[in-house]
Amino acid sequence: MRTSVVRDTNDDKTNVYMPTNETVLTLVDGLFQVSFLLHDRLARVAATHDLSIIQVRLLAILRDREPGMLELARHLGLKKSSLSGLVDRAAARGLVERLPSPDDGRAAHIRSTPAGRRLSRTIERRVSAELAPLVKALSTTERAHLLGALAQVLSAAGKRR
Repeated sequence: MRTSVVRDTNDDKTNVYMPTNETVLTLVDGLFQVSFLLHDRLARVAATHDLSIIQVRLLAILRDREPGMLELARHLGLKKSSLSGLVDRAAARGLVERLPSPDDGRAAHIRSTPAGRRLSRTIERRVSAELAPLVKALSTTERAHLLGALAQVLSAAGKRR
């Protein structure tokens, strides 16, 4: 995809940058590009803390809940056996802990430790700092529109799960 733009002058004699036909993104192309950009930034921040993206997602999910293994596996899109290894590695680092389920003695709920919550907040701040310059390219009105559109997309995605 080319990123060149042509300069155009409107009737008010102000400069307007218009994308050429080759640079116009389709909605799907734009979503992919943003997804790749976010993935790259998140992976970079995660790596500075010796974490994978899936480990960061685990900590983010555990910020406000203590799910059982099955629920957690669904959130992360993992098989229960894969999740066990992920939780074991996070527990070995002192980031999460297993709690006995009050409903089923064989099951466990997973909770973030204070260290896990601190690390999750640190990562959230670092990722926010990485993304801030990108968002600042939008006006306040554009940010509000983007936020509304993202909420609608995420809501629609949640309804399909």
